[in-house]
Amino acid sequence: MRLLFGTTKQFAFALAASAFSLSAMAQNWPDSTVTVVVPWPPGGPSDIAARPLAKGLTQGLGQTFVIDNRAGGGGNIGTAAVTRAQGDGKTLLVTSSAPIVINPSLYKNMNFDPLKELAPVTNLLRVPLVLVAHPSVPATNLKELMAHIQSKKGQFSFGSSGNGTPQHLTSELFAAAGKLQMTHVPYKGSAPAISDLLGGHIPIMFDSTIAIMPHIKSGKVRPIAISSAKRSPMLPDVPTFAEAGLPAIESYAWYGMFAPAKTPKAVVAKINAEAIKVMKGPEFQKVLADTGSDFVGDTPENFAKFVQAESVRWSKVVKDSGATVD
Repeated sequence: MRLLFGTTKQFAFALAASAFSLSAMAQNWPDSTVTVVVPWPPGGPSDIAARPLAKGLTQGLGQTFVIDNRAGGGGNIGTAAVTRAQGDGKTLLVTSSAPIVINPSLYKNMNFDPLKELAPVTNLLRVPLVLVAHPSVPATNLKELMAHIQSKKGQFSFGSSGNGTPQHLTSELFAAAGKLQMTHVPYKGSAPAISDLLGGHIPIMFDSTIAIMPHIKSGKVRPIAISSAKRSPMLPDVPTFAEAGLPAIESYAWYGMFAPAKTPKAVVAKINAEAIKVMKGPEFQKVLADTGSDFVGDTPENFAKFVQAESVRWSKVVKDSGATVD
């Protein structure tokens, strides 16, 4: 009995020591430079969300938050790197939804499970997608565009920010709903896709209001329709797909922050609290306004529920579209 009692006391002491250690880790975070991995090229929507966040955290916490762009594999390369990182709060991820809730259903071989190996911290942005066309495309509305695509008899292409991204799958929804034959041209992020769209190398693409608004404002691309349930205040003259005759298309791009799953909950809570402070500040509020996003900062628990629901939703879209990547 003495042995059992002693063992119980030792176990209780170990638990208390562990809890104290985790609490101290959370209180001291960050005690050195933090790397924020963005698994997409510079200049894309995830990057636009990550940079003011990193700047605000650097200013507020007195430690440097460095952006590390690791593009490739539809966001899988950089995301996988974060799943392998230490759970000490010194490596974080800011990404679009693709590698979290779409790629697991799209890619035949993924060497990580984002739902199990990442801890959701908070949603950062949620924005609709806009179907835009190069000015050379002879269409000013959805009906004209669909007629033009049909006239090409399968010899028509569309670009996207990558295989399995919301931009890609929303394009597939558009093709299915409109009974259109189009060839997908995937890029390694929004920035290079938009560059080729501006150059006339691809005729149309879907992209988030975050990335495409400057080019709509400059007149370099023509907006056709928006994927939200209601018109965007940023584009009051652009109809929704429902208004334009395709009610089946409603889609959003969202961008969130994650940590390695082994990061202690106390540390995740601290990261969340500090991120929310930055999101409520003037610089990030300007990003929300400029991108047409509502404030979507949330608790880790609520964001985790949202991510799970999105995983179910997009896995069905992938299955229905027949899209796959080896």
